[in-house]
Amino acid sequence: MTESRQPLPRQHLPGHESSMHPRPTHDDPRYRGSGKLDGKVAIITGADSGIGKAVAIAFAKEGARCVLSYLDEHQDAQDAQEQVRRHGGDALLVPGDLRSRAHCEHVVEQALKRYGALDILVNHAGEQYQTDTLEDVDDAALRHLFETNVYSMFYLSRAALRHMKSGAAMVNTVSVVAYKGQPLLLDYSASKGANLAFTRALAASLADKGIRVNAVAPGPVWTPLIPATLHGAKLETFGRDVPMGRAAQPHELAPAYVYLASNIDSAYVTGQVLHVNGGIPVNG
Repeated sequence: MTESRQPLPRQHLPGHESSMHPRPTHDDPRYRGSGKLDGKVAIITGADSGIGKAVAIAFAKEGARCVLSYLDEHQDAQDAQEQVRRHGGDALLVPGDLRSRAHCEHVVEQALKRYGALDILVNHAGEQYQTDTLEDVDDAALRHLFETNVYSMFYLSRAALRHMKSGAAMVNTVSVVAYKGQPLLLDYSASKGANLAFTRALAASLADKGIRVNAVAPGPVWTPLIPATLHGAKLETFGRDVPMGRAAQPHELAPAYVYLASNIDSAYVTGQVLHVNGGIPVNG
């Protein structure tokens, strides 16, 4: 059943869950952990809400300790931290702008200071803007988007890899638009294509070190990014054009990240992408 989302207020980036109706769901009570990530330390970016928050909760159920990186959505981040703790996990909040290389290094330093190790990196944070044509893509917004979606992935991965050992894993968030394109998200689609190529190239680069690099490519997911960036008919019909006829809830993405982070389940998987998109056919 598709829930009504009319009317919806337009949010400002980065978006806040408290303003959303209906609210996204992050914790599936049917999901029971089985120790797949026992003792592991994970950094998750964009972990205050949406998919990142759901991943943090699932990781906690599997025994991981989590560093929750986010921009400035403090209320949402505190709720994510409380939910992780509710499932017996521990979570450290590290706010700040990942466009800064220094801040990316700070996130890693805080993980090591708190937990003494780093086993999993989830590069999830990102942003998008709806534009009608290529001429509408603003130069400043284009730079900001690539710094957030692409540069930060380079900065944080580089800082993390100095401390990751054989058996570690990296999971990047790409998108279905990297495969099929989206005419109203030209710059975002391009950035997700860059994330995809980075995932495959880095996986090949690190294979002999025993560090796996994979990605998840979500389809439409109901997160704060959507009402903060889409408008008009694109927002009101969001997710209804996929074969399953609806947008996903964040908790429906989290098991894919657990699978790719686990060196129990996915020990022989690297350079790959899991498509969790409601039935959209993709190639590659």
